[in-house]
Amino acid sequence: MQWQQRLVALLIACCPFAEVGASPASASAFMRLAVVTEQGDTLVNEAVPAGGRWCIKWQHSVEHFTVLDCYRNAAGVMQLERSHQPDFAAGLGHIFGRGEQVSDGEGGYWINAINEPVTNNRYVLRVGSPAVNHRVVWPNGEHAPVSLSEHAAGQRVTIQLIDPHASPRE
Repeated sequence: MQWQQRLVALLIACCPFAEVGASPASASAFMRLAVVTEQGDTLVNEAVPAGGRWCIKWQHSVEHFTVLDCYRNAAGVMQLERSHQPDFAAGLGHIFGRGEQVSDGEGGYWINAINEPVTNNRYVLRVGSPAVNHRVVWPNGEHAPVSLSEHAAGQRVTIQLIDPHASPRE
């Protein structure tokens, strides 16, 4: 009987440490996509389940066509999944060994299977003018698009995938 009491006491004592060493991916299947300005204003704060996807959509400043950089929540890791580019314009193009380039059937191309983790689940973007119109879009339409250019043109924003219990930070 005494060993059972000791076992219960040990289990109770160890419970606070149960998550120690757990990876971000195991902590929560749901993450939040947050876009935060340098001043701390939150422009986007949406739930993203494991496997959930979103894109940064923008107009190329020289050629004026639409470019998509698409990401996913890969088990708690922000991952650049694919990119759509209608042309090989300035600053665009496929890099050999980084994904697979396939025709979009309309003269442009997708770079699929990039699958690159974004360091620390966050990156900084200098938001373009309203003509560039950087915006967050959801391929499956689960959330309304958000124009970052409308709210923060010319400013730096941090785009990050965060644990739902953490607060967005810059």
